[in-house]
Amino acid sequence: MTLKTHIKENFHLAYPVMLSNLGHVLMGFTDNIMVGHVGATELAAAGLATVAFNVLLLFGIGVSYAITPLVAEADGKKDDRGIVETMRHGLVINVINALLLAGVVYVGKRVLYHIGQPQEVIDKSIPFLSIITFSLIPVLVFQTFKQFAEGLSNTRVAMIIMVGSNVVNVLLNYMLIYGHGGFPAMGLVGSGWATFSSRVFMALAIAGYIYFAPEFRRFRGGFVLGNYSRALFNKMLHIGVPSGAQFIFEVAAFDFSLVMMGWLGTKTQAAHQIAINLATISYMTTAGLAAAATIRVSYFLGRNDVKNMKRAAYTLLGMALVFMSACALIFVLGRHWLPALYVNDAEVLRIAASLMIIAGLFQLSDGTQVVCISALRGLQDVKIPSVLIFIAYWIIGLPLGYGLAFKAGFGSLGIWLGLSIGLTLTALAMFFRLRLLMNRIPQAVAAA
Repeated sequence: MTLKTHIKENFHLAYPVMLSNLGHVLMGFTDNIMVGHVGATELAAAGLATVAFNVLLLFGIGVSYAITPLVAEADGKKDDRGIVETMRHGLVINVINALLLAGVVYVGKRVLYHIGQPQEVIDKSIPFLSIITFSLIPVLVFQTFKQFAEGLSNTRVAMIIMVGSNVVNVLLNYMLIYGHGGFPAMGLVGSGWATFSSRVFMALAIAGYIYFAPEFRRFRGGFVLGNYSRALFNKMLHIGVPSGAQFIFEVAAFDFSLVMMGWLGTKTQAAHQIAINLATISYMTTAGLAAAATIRVSYFLGRNDVKNMKRAAYTLLGMALVFMSACALIFVLGRHWLPALYVNDAEVLRIAASLMIIAGLFQLSDGTQVVCISALRGLQDVKIPSVLIFIAYWIIGLPLGYGLAFKAGFGSLGIWLGLSIGLTLTALAMFFRLRLLMNRIPQAVAAA
């Protein structure tokens, strides 16, 4: 395959996932904008609740990522039975995981009162968190079928459903937050119910499509219960749990930075929430390219085609760097007017503008690490990357950020500088790890 063909096929796979992920982020983006117009305290409360929720939600999503490389590899081998079994076992793992994670959030939510956050922020965040906790179940059901479809190189169905879900979310936000269409004005709690309802829509829509669509008819056995394999459960968990841990190590680092921002005050915390929400948009969009990396690397692994595996991985990395360079420019040039979409508070906007510059600077590192991690997942290499990510953020980045913020007097900028250093170290580690493993594969294939 030529370089041009790889770019074309990569883009064909990636753009629906990019739009789907963008839709997922825009759900939070619209929530934050609509809640922000209620008040800065409500915005900070939404951010704090989302932190507590997202740590476990993203672990669950990470576990679901085990489905895609196994389905894609089986597709490369033309193994329909392996595809069906992966979907069946993945659905069980994700539903049980969702119930366990929802229980953890529900039982542990009052820990928020003991992490030094403003009282008025916590009082508003707890009811919101209680509602969105139950959306873990529909989200992970959606993830099961999304990862299954993506493993078969169908990335469009999730995109279409995410667009519909966002429409549902915006309409319900408008009615429930502000009190339109005969509903009372519920504020932040209304946003919680809107989020939950739109995620139920998401799960039902994709499950129905996968079951009834002619292109997936031969995989209906994936909906049949019983006769499970302990070996396959173990194989999927050995990929999924470290993948989930990767999310926790990275996302929890950024989420803990929100807690540290709370020690600097509600306005600083609100500014951080704005900047991180905007940075998440570029990250999740680039994650579409990363999803394509998992699919393409796994597929060529199944076909023992190392040459095209390398070309696919490196062209996706190049595409990510071009996209993130554009995002960096937008963040720096738009550092004043982008945060103004959220709030009208002058102090919050001033702090957010300074954070947007750092967000712009770490875009290239962010694009590199997300594509390389996903390509490694396509090679089913997840354990060592998890350790390297933990070291980069929790041993180096966060302690450095704390020191710069509270010991050296840099405040919010210090926290973000520490995070950006951790992110850059992660990017370098993942790139060299991927390069090392792909160079070793020809020896393994020849030996086989």
